[in-house]
Amino acid sequence: NIKPIIYTKFALMKFPKNLSDKLETRKQNNALRQLPSASSNIDFASNDYLGFAKSAAIFNRTHQFLIDNDYQQNGATGSRLLSGNHPLYQSTENHIAKFHQAESALVFNSGYDANVGFFSSVLQKGDFILYDELCHASIRDGIRLSNAKSFKFQHNDFEDLERLLTQCQPTTNNQQPATLYIATESVFSMDGDTPNLEKLVNLAEKYEAHIVIDEAHALGVFGNQGEGLVQSLQLQDKIFARIVTFGKGLGCHGAAILGSQKLKEYLVNFARSFIYTTGLSPHAIATIYMAYQVLQQDQFSLEKLRNNINAFNQQKQLLGLKPLFVRSKSAIQSAIIPGNEKVKTIASKLQQNGFDVKAILSPTVPEGQERLRFCIHSYNTSEEISSLMACIQSLL
Repeated sequence: NIKPIIYTKFALMKFPKNLSDKLETRKQNNALRQLPSASSNIDFASNDYLGFAKSAAIFNRTHQFLIDNDYQQNGATGSRLLSGNHPLYQSTENHIAKFHQAESALVFNSGYDANVGFFSSVLQKGDFILYDELCHASIRDGIRLSNAKSFKFQHNDFEDLERLLTQCQPTTNNQQPATLYIATESVFSMDGDTPNLEKLVNLAEKYEAHIVIDEAHALGVFGNQGEGLVQSLQLQDKIFARIVTFGKGLGCHGAAILGSQKLKEYLVNFARSFIYTTGLSPHAIATIYMAYQVLQQDQFSLEKLRNNINAFNQQKQLLGLKPLFVRSKSAIQSAIIPGNEKVKTIASKLQQNGFDVKAILSPTVPEGQERLRFCIHSYNTSEEISSLMACIQSLL
């Protein structure tokens, strides 16, 4: 007799009208987000660029590693500053730092946690942070939580960035010198394009600015061993901090901030998203460790991914679809199709034809920049790519 009473009580609770109104506006704009069902279609939607998320080899190696090292623990048991700093953290962070040619690496629970923790704690009152207008929400949220003065520059436009740099002359606050920071991404998650990092480094040196680069979508895609765009250009010593995340190319979970040992020490003391959260489990850290080892050994998947990216770009040119797409040499390819209703309709038809392709709607992207977002993988076949592009051409 208790359950019907509880149900009735919840049913009578009023949902705040202002929140209901916001949901209704989303519905009217055909922009309401909903959790999708699992799809058995050909994958052109996930960030699993190398297929590591489905890798039986990584799964089995992780399992065996835990057994061999007698790790029989399901959780971290607490934050890393209390009881959660199990020994696997140190060996994994050392391995990550060495692989990325960084002085140190500090693992966070996710890329979102890493960016929010970094920007909210590192940026100080009186500092300036200049960020690309298309930077990820986690970067923008971290900046909002800081006390720094923030300005966005036009996407990949370094003339606009230099205009801002000339206006932002750091002053002193409480006798402490202010600092100038520039934040961008090596591969942008919605456009798939990349900035001219050599030019950015030269600009930063000219104005004595510190560069922060999110490499979430470059890890596993660029570099001889998938180490990212910064290292492939040999610029790692010019970058103040790099954020690498493991939920894309590495197919697992978590993230790391790469930088100096002093930066690591600072983040351990002041990054709230690191301090006040339970650590990752030994199994999660072991998976990251094994994924890095496979990344260093699996040249075939890296080469196959790059060949598929080239094949996709060739098909765009061959079928006359190139003008629709944002220029990209990464695993992310976006076709701009303005209008939420129109792009959702085309995505639905692609799904009916057996392709898992997602529509990206406003407000996730600016109104008029709605798009089909295609993710290329090492496990896609040339036939699948050709069939997908022919289907796109027929629908458009």
